[in-house]
Amino acid sequence: MAELINKARRFGTAPVFFTSIATILGAILFLRFGFATGTLGFWGVILIIIVSHLVTLPAALALSEIATNQKVEGGGVYYIISRSFGLNIGATIGITLYLAQAISVAFYVIAFTETFEPFFNFVHNRYNILLPRQVISIPVMVLISYIILKKGANLGIKTLYFVVALLFLSLLVFFLGNTGYEGPAGLMNFTFRNRDDFFYILAIIFPAFTGITVGVGLSGDLKNPGKSIPLGTISATIVGMLVYFLVTWKLASSASPQDLLDDQLIMARIALFGAVLIPLGLAASTLSSALGSVLVAPRTLQALSIDRSLPGRRFNYLFSRGKSETNEPFNAAIITCIVAMAFVFIGNLNTVAQVITIFFMVTYSSLCLISFLNHFGSDPSYRPLFKSRWYVSLTGFLVSVWLMFMINVTAAIIALGIMIIIYTSISNHHSDRKGLEVIFQGAIFQLSRKIQVYLQKSKKIQTSSWRPAVVCVSKNTFDRPKPFELITWISHRYGFATYIHLIEGYFSKSTNEKSAEELAKLIKLSDLEESNVYVDTLISPSYTSAIAQIIQLPGISGMENNMALFEYEQGNHKELAKIIDNYALVKAGNFDVCIFANSQKAINFKQGIHVWIKPTDSENANLMILISYIILGHPDWRKGFIKIFSLCREAEKQKTWDQIVELIHGGRLPISLHNVEIITMEDDVNPKNLITERSANAGLTLIGFRGEMVKQVGEDFFRGHEGIGDVIFVNANKYKEIK
Repeated sequence: MAELINKARRFGTAPVFFTSIATILGAILFLRFGFATGTLGFWGVILIIIVSHLVTLPAALALSEIATNQKVEGGGVYYIISRSFGLNIGATIGITLYLAQAISVAFYVIAFTETFEPFFNFVHNRYNILLPRQVISIPVMVLISYIILKKGANLGIKTLYFVVALLFLSLLVFFLGNTGYEGPAGLMNFTFRNRDDFFYILAIIFPAFTGITVGVGLSGDLKNPGKSIPLGTISATIVGMLVYFLVTWKLASSASPQDLLDDQLIMARIALFGAVLIPLGLAASTLSSALGSVLVAPRTLQALSIDRSLPGRRFNYLFSRGKSETNEPFNAAIITCIVAMAFVFIGNLNTVAQVITIFFMVTYSSLCLISFLNHFGSDPSYRPLFKSRWYVSLTGFLVSVWLMFMINVTAAIIALGIMIIIYTSISNHHSDRKGLEVIFQGAIFQLSRKIQVYLQKSKKIQTSSWRPAVVCVSKNTFDRPKPFELITWISHRYGFATYIHLIEGYFSKSTNEKSAEELAKLIKLSDLEESNVYVDTLISPSYTSAIAQIIQLPGISGMENNMALFEYEQGNHKELAKIIDNYALVKAGNFDVCIFANSQKAINFKQGIHVWIKPTDSENANLMILISYIILGHPDWRKGFIKIFSLCREAEKQKTWDQIVELIHGGRLPISLHNVEIITMEDDVNPKNLITERSANAGLTLIGFRGEMVKQVGEDFFRGHEGIGDVIFVNANKYKEIK
């Protein structure tokens, strides 16, 4: 698939912004905002702009967030949804999105035809011939098709810059114009009237705000999608919203309600040189919007075909093929132009606008839902460079669904019904792909955790990415609270934890009563710590038997425990010896193992977490970094940081540096390169001395170890670090991929 995706990434942020803003400030601005202001009044239109942006702005933020969490290939919004929700759901939304984009081309061509209204009036008055609008719209559609099919995206983008300049010129002369209108009836424009028509008007002018997804459709042609998509999309959304506020004010203060209703090109009467520049601006905006849509729609169809999501192998092969080294979606562009031409024949601007509104509402609600569920699910692999807020995304989702049904209940039900049919068909055809269950996977984990902890305090699901499910046993809970703090940090957001307080002895009435008392104290401790740790007590005759029991405990989240945490007091050789004696028992259960060396030092969170990576830590390194990242997410560590020390031979320094840089950038890890230090290993220097020297004041230090070292040197490996505070010795059961 990767070979079929555009490889010649040649565009920066500007095309994203200009493509989006040209579509936002499009035909509706010139042709329907006067009508909307005349019908609802100033405050009615302002309310429409605000309500609409309660959908589009959260969608823009969600889109930017999701786009910066993954490598964005060609296909724009479809690619983002399919890689977040799975290919079956992605294809369902992608097909409807493609139709909306293709129909948008026709919508803007039809709107462009309105600039020739003086010509149609002249022919009708002079020759008594009522020409159909298709006399203009069909040749224009043919011309646009020729431009895209012959010249591709390069000419489309170059043309875009010209028409955007003309668009802003027309807006400038509009704001500079003055009709001299000061009639008392103008005060009516600043009221909110005809409220029953609110949602009808909203459905007509909502496409004015739908340009946020257009620029993202160029994702496969962008040099740096992670930067260009958020910057271009959000800035275009905000600029467009501000322009619409100003345009509404200018219209309301410059013409009477009746003039606003009767003359769809009322802006031409208000602007300086409006008779010429406003029609040119309308032509520029509609053509640029049409060009933007006809650039994006074929790329969506091509991405669908590359994923083999269309019915029929031949269709997938045909529309996935590109032309030239840039993989220009030539075949997909042909069918897009045909679909657009079919709607051009319809020719009714309001009808097409309402169809587009419903389709885009579905898309925007999906984007907001993805963002919300990713926030709620708290998957460690969800580390976007740009972050929205869960409540913003939830608001966008709820408002968009509400608006769909308020605009037209029948149309909303039909749209959802069509999507259900498409999804069912695709799921039957691709039963091996992930479906609806992937949407709620992370949410199920978090909900399960919350419910389990809540139920305990008040009286086999698998994830595609690794997260810790740690179990710890200790009989020193109330004397040494640090291990409990440690698993509280781990389970705060991303992981799950079970803490077992060990009561050594045989089960009896007295030990059972003691167990109940200790459990009450544990729950109180958990409440005080505001912990998400599941706590319990265990009566067992020996440490070994307790270990054998706890590694068989089911995970509280529904997933199996995958990490065991031992703890001992630094300098207490007897406790360390017990841990080493039971190491093999835990490894037999395929657990990751963390051995926490508890010091007497207070934790200095501001000194950060130090991670020491040795050449022998090929499997341990990623686990140590992931644990550090997860711990750093706890509020206790809000002023902390992660520092990596990597020991290697002189000849391996550059290679080691490149590997760590790639790991940090590729994994979107919050680690500054200033906090990465490559240390050359010398034969006469003991690594323990280096660790003691560099990490003497660290808040927490992580050191990897291998099972072979435990067998060969036993306790000696863990000694010699007593001067550096708390240490976690980490042994990974297998390599952890940082996605």
